[in-house]
Amino acid sequence: MNQINVVPYIDVMLVLLVIFMVAPQATPTGSIELPSVGQSSQTPASPIEVIVMADGKLALRDRDKGAAEKTVTRDTLIAGIREMQGTDQTRAVVVAGDKAARYEDILKVMDMLQGNAITRIGLLVQSGKPSTPAQR
Repeated sequence: MNQINVVPYIDVMLVLLVIFMVAPQATPTGSIELPSVGQSSQTPASPIEVIVMADGKLALRDRDKGAAEKTVTRDTLIAGIREMQGTDQTRAVVVAGDKAARYEDILKVMDMLQGNAITRIGLLVQSGKPSTPAQR
């Protein structure tokens, strides 16, 4: 007997086809409710900036109280942020790294902030149009 009976294979393939056609319709689709501008009761406070210089030195800036930078060390960084936050411990902190700063220094600062229970941390970037290959 040199023939293969393919009828069972066809039956299995038809069952799998029906399963794959029905399964996506049974899964619920996710929906995201985006906040609207009209629901905001107050404008958020401007974040505290931690500036990482090219040489690894740190500075703090609070734009609510002026744009003056205050030079700090790694030991006094957290105390300076807590002082600027005052009673609002949920105030955001952004890390502004100099273009020539080492990526490792920026990550160490972010790790230090996370390790000291500062939850709202972000990176400050400068917006600009992307450069074309001819401009590089």
